[in-house]
Amino acid sequence: MDSKSQGRVYFLDLGLVTYPNVNGRILSCLADGSDLRELLTGMKSFPDGLAIDATNNHLYWTNMGSSVFADDGTIQRCDIETGKNVVTIVPTGFTHTPKQVTIARPSGEQEKLFWCDREGMKVMRCNLDGSCIETLVSTGDPNIHKGDATRWCVGIAVDTKRKHVYWTQKGGSKGHQGRIFRAGLNLPSGAMPDNRTDIELMFGNLPEPVDLEFDETTETLYWTDRGDPPFGNSVNSAGMEGGKAGIKRRLLVRKLHEGVGIALDIKHGRMFFTDIGGGVYAAKLDGSGKKILCKDIGDCTGIAFYSAL
Repeated sequence: MDSKSQGRVYFLDLGLVTYPNVNGRILSCLADGSDLRELLTGMKSFPDGLAIDATNNHLYWTNMGSSVFADDGTIQRCDIETGKNVVTIVPTGFTHTPKQVTIARPSGEQEKLFWCDREGMKVMRCNLDGSCIETLVSTGDPNIHKGDATRWCVGIAVDTKRKHVYWTQKGGSKGHQGRIFRAGLNLPSGAMPDNRTDIELMFGNLPEPVDLEFDETTETLYWTDRGDPPFGNSVNSAGMEGGKAGIKRRLLVRKLHEGVGIALDIKHGRMFFTDIGGGVYAAKLDGSGKKILCKDIGDCTGIAFYSAL
């Protein structure tokens, strides 16, 4: 496969090697791991989630903030080719600790950003320009439930056809308290984000689920888990045929080092994923053929795939 047809993988490095003088980065490489580039450096607010707007050639990312106590998370955007024209889309004061972010256009609606707010205990969305910020789900009050990791919303994926949003609540570190939930993209009539009745628990007692991806062509949910082996530090999947959890989860990839980010390339039947240990990987969608694209590159979090035009 030539370089133009490969597409590029974009991923985040927290930059903890020089802590407390962190140097977060956005990096990219071709889908075979070659042509590694730095797009942005010197990021001080712990970047975590990454999403691509291919139509407008924009790259969006979340910043968790200066600390988990500061409540100063943001979402920013830049030009995907150059890293220039950095714009703050969601400023400080609107989201506490934003984590995974995705871009989706539900059937009959406009394209939006969707993300999870960990310490804020929310599932949120807004327009691509940052307007119309909404809370879809609220799992707790940060002032009352501070430190309750079972309420922390982390990973997110959207099923645009059935108009569902999926998210993870990871639970405590290695705690086997992790859960994956699903709800409608819009609040039921008369409901509020903290009392909606359409929330479904899809999976429970997971080691520590983190990021999500959804393949609408096969109605399959994929996720990373950074909990303890044998089922943690893994990539997993489960079929949602007919909109329901039709089969049990499948363990696809094992032996990650704090697995976090995941991105799918449906056209070529492959996925990309990261771990905090500094690895960027590729594998087929069934988990076979795992290979290392980048090794010991930093402290990797979010990842996104940009297909060749």
